Amino acid sequence: MKFLVVDDEKDVELLFRQKLRKEIRDGVIEFQFALSGQEALEILRSSQPPEVVYIFSDINMPGMTGLDLLDKVKAEFPNIKVSMISAYGDSENYDRAMSSGAKEFFTKPIDFDFLKKEIQDMINK
Repeated sequence: MKFLVVDDEKDVELLFRQKLRKEIRDGVIEFQFALSGQEALEILRSSQPPEVVYIFSDINMPGMTGLDLLDKVKAEFPNIKVSMISAYGDSENYDRAMSSGAKEFFTKPIDFDFLKKEIQDMINK
């Protein structure tokens, strides 16, 4: 099962790989990483149908925001689940994300126990 993490901060990849290393090593999940919303769309469009089943995207990124990416993914790839990640747990971003079809909303620092539960729920379906 392939997940895509979209964040303009490069250290996020290392964090996800460290926190989920057992699941990655066991072959339960595979991660791909993009540094922008545009790069994420290119990854999704590179295979038909996309291999990615779930996206974790930061909200605050230069250029295309995570909320803009969410709108584009939901319009073009409605079966892909998207959860948003934000350093700010403000209700405006939360409300917009959820009304646009986000599955979950994580605030930084990410609660990886909750995130692992979310991934496990996806695997079990």
